[in-house]
Amino acid sequence: MEKKELELYVHIPFCVRKCAYCDFLSAPAGEQEKASYVEALIREIKSKRQTYAQYRVSTVFLGGGTPSVLSGECTARIFHALRENFDIDRSAEVTMEVNPGTVTEEKAAVWKQCGVNRLSIGLQSADDRELAMLGRIHTYRDFLDTWHIVRLAGFENINIDLISAIPGQTAGGWERTLRTAAGLGPEHISAYSLIIEEGTPFYARYGENRGIISEETGLWPRLPDEDTEREIYKMTARILAEYGYHRYEISNYAKKGYECRHNLGYWDRKEYLGLGLGSASLIRERRFHNTAVMETYLTTAGKLPEVPACEDLEILTTEDQMEEFMFLGLRKTEGICCDRFQEKFGRPIEEVYGQQILELERKGLLKRENRKIRLTERGVDVSNTVFTEFMF
Repeated sequence: MEKKELELYVHIPFCVRKCAYCDFLSAPAGEQEKASYVEALIREIKSKRQTYAQYRVSTVFLGGGTPSVLSGECTARIFHALRENFDIDRSAEVTMEVNPGTVTEEKAAVWKQCGVNRLSIGLQSADDRELAMLGRIHTYRDFLDTWHIVRLAGFENINIDLISAIPGQTAGGWERTLRTAAGLGPEHISAYSLIIEEGTPFYARYGENRGIISEETGLWPRLPDEDTEREIYKMTARILAEYGYHRYEISNYAKKGYECRHNLGYWDRKEYLGLGLGSASLIRERRFHNTAVMETYLTTAGKLPEVPACEDLEILTTEDQMEEFMFLGLRKTEGICCDRFQEKFGRPIEEVYGQQILELERKGLLKRENRKIRLTERGVDVSNTVFTEFMF
């Protein structure tokens, strides 16, 4: 019997220092806590062996947090457990997130030995003032040191993460960061706009205002206005195209053949299993996630079936699945396939969403071509508004 495809996400919830904008499940930790976490993670990995024996893993993504804060030994143990307990395809894309300031030649050599074949480096900005504003632990010089280490170690598929709309940033400043990053020749660039999330230091500064007075530091720089943000967004695709990158998703750009297979799996609604603290899964149209409480995870991971991986269990209805098919698929620049919709749901897409599609076409936000539907350039600008039209 042919095995089904599965993607694995492994969460490493540790970092050197929490960034000012970050609301991810991560925090600094000592070596003992990291070691205890790795033990619990390996127990969880082992507990999935039988349940997922009928699957073949096509992608693995070690995310965080900052997975590169782990010692080489801890990282090697995690990958050994993954390969012992899952059928990982020999051609699998294996990605690991790393941050400047946490990378050494020794670690990079271990990652290669573990079969990691894609790295994602969190640069965010090539401007040291902006990096300090974001609360990053590194400078651009630190990033370059990391870049040279991983290239010399033989990594030939590297993503660089960038953040735009940083307080005080101008369109010219963003262009300099873009050209600096693209000039290095990474295979992939992710360019995200800063989002002010509740519970972060940035929310305290910018949640209600475009810049507030602080008795200690004076006036915080204002966030870029809407016109600057729009200019930044439009120049991103234009400038990266000059360097040979094409946009294949709203915020992601790649050289030909280097699109991130793991993320494409999310947007195509492939089955994925999350391992580690707080990680999410989609298996057999069921969404669930692990506990986000470290103490609970450390004491229960792998000790009981599906514990702690059944918090907030949601069984998706056909309507839920249709919604996700539309708003996740439309994130891709190639859009969604009408024939695939009918094949999956047994109904023509026009029967379910015909009125919405016609109205969005009339507004110039969607385009139909060769049985595919995709966002227009104008539609990308207001993508969230478009997505809500497909909610039941």
